[in-house]
Amino acid sequence: MDGFNSHMRAALEEARAAAARGEVPVGAVIVSPSGAVVARAGNRTREFADPTAHAEMLAIRAACAATGSERLAGHDLYVTLEPCAMCAMAISAARIRRLYFAAPDPKSGGILQGPRIFTHPQAHHVPEIYDGIGEAEAAVLLKDFFAARRG
Repeated sequence: MDGFNSHMRAALEEARAAAARGEVPVGAVIVSPSGAVVARAGNRTREFADPTAHAEMLAIRAACAATGSERLAGHDLYVTLEPCAMCAMAISAARIRRLYFAAPDPKSGGILQGPRIFTHPQAHHVPEIYDGIGEAEAAVLLKDFFAARRG
């Protein structure tokens, strides 16, 4: 379990950095089969004026560029919030081996909530999924971020 926690800590660092930029605090880290961090990112939708600039999408793009391949077979993705439907399809297309996520997203999640993307035949690849790793810390980051916006 130490490996899970250490990489989720890196994703949580990215989420905190996103919050500091005024972005929804979501962070993602992609780890190679050897255990090396290949890419890390936080949300940048506002900064880039790009609705697709979710942490997972940015990390997948960076990992593909770093590996020189559109496929990330054998790679693992750690993300602080349950991926949305768009990110879930990108995870499938990239052939991510394992997905670890912290907090569920009842409003916009696409894996355990809503469309449950990986249950559809259009999802050509389904990663192993592990949820709840670092959930409490990720949930606090999100709650505090949105509470400050409402306050």
